[in-house]
Amino acid sequence: MLLSIKTKLKLSKAQEIIMSKHAGIARFSYNWGLATWNNLVKDGLKPNKYILKKFFNNHVKPEFEWIKEKGICQKITQYAFDNLGDAFSRFFSLKGGYPNFKKKGAHDSFTIDASGKPIPVGGKSVKLPTIGWVRTYEGLPHTTCKSITISRTADSWFIAFAHEQEHEPTVKSHEIVGVDLGIKELATLSTGVAFPNPKHYKTNLEKLCRLSKKFARKAKGSKNRGKAKIQLAKHHLRIANLRKDTLHKITLRVRHFAIVTEAAKTASGLTTFLCKNHAKIVVEDLNVSGMLSNHKMAQVIADCGFHEFKRQLEYKAKKFGCEIIIADRWFPSSKICSNCGHIQDMPLKERTYNCKSCGHSMDRDLNAAINLSQCSACVKGVVDARRAASR
Repeated sequence: MLLSIKTKLKLSKAQEIIMSKHAGIARFSYNWGLATWNNLVKDGLKPNKYILKKFFNNHVKPEFEWIKEKGICQKITQYAFDNLGDAFSRFFSLKGGYPNFKKKGAHDSFTIDASGKPIPVGGKSVKLPTIGWVRTYEGLPHTTCKSITISRTADSWFIAFAHEQEHEPTVKSHEIVGVDLGIKELATLSTGVAFPNPKHYKTNLEKLCRLSKKFARKAKGSKNRGKAKIQLAKHHLRIANLRKDTLHKITLRVRHFAIVTEAAKTASGLTTFLCKNHAKIVVEDLNVSGMLSNHKMAQVIADCGFHEFKRQLEYKAKKFGCEIIIADRWFPSSKICSNCGHIQDMPLKERTYNCKSCGHSMDRDLNAAINLSQCSACVKGVVDARRAASR
């Protein structure tokens, strides 16, 4: 399987300038391609990335000597047009919006390779094609990769690449587990294990507001405004990293109804624990964008990081050899009684499920997780069967 690694670079001032030049050329190539694409469409033509790339290399690049400056890798323009083509492919397949022009200082990045040759990496130093040796803060595995992407967030530069890694299947302690995601508890498992939600955004909101006010009060175009912008971006990055780290390393809290194994007691993280100890994992297909339209709860919902949870779960499932099952979006896991199958309305304020049919009482989140664990095959069939049984 392919495993991606992203880590921070330790650059000198001269190296930071080189990185900025590469990002600027990649941004110029992308914006030129997008502008040309728009003009060709207006003229009734059907452009593609190959035509734009060929015309740019033969007619546009020779006119700009700064693109061919010494120490600049010429592969960055090729990947800029590839990214533009991927953006339009997502747009035509209704997976994303229409591509926008890139702005300096926002999502600066570029990709380089060694003309098809494998790039060796390993240790705390990496030799990049044309650019030369750069250092990292943490050691990298000794392997090779086809291409390397370098990006900037706030005032820090990061390196990212993918490399081959063998599967690491583990012995599973549970055949199947249902995972109910929430706000009060970040995740509740059908086995009775609950992971608390640390709410990093709420914890750091006071400082975030103070830095936002400081940035807004600076004069536009001033150096002090640029410094305030970097401070604000660094704090946003810190909150995002805390949220990701939570999903990787959060410690579990055992509820009073939990029966857990020794493996669960020594778990070091939510997604790692799930993939290492469960053969099948059933999660909800949450409509996160629809949930964020509720302005009263949008902040706390965004702070949970449901998309990041799903992303980590997908690649760790391949790594540790387990199966991810996505429950139907309309499966009423919170409304079904896990004991008798009776379906009733459950307002969000009610935290305990009290069945009106059999009198069964259980924590709302645990009840939903158990229902998810029982719908691994066909959600619609399970719902229909329970409805028939409740009659």
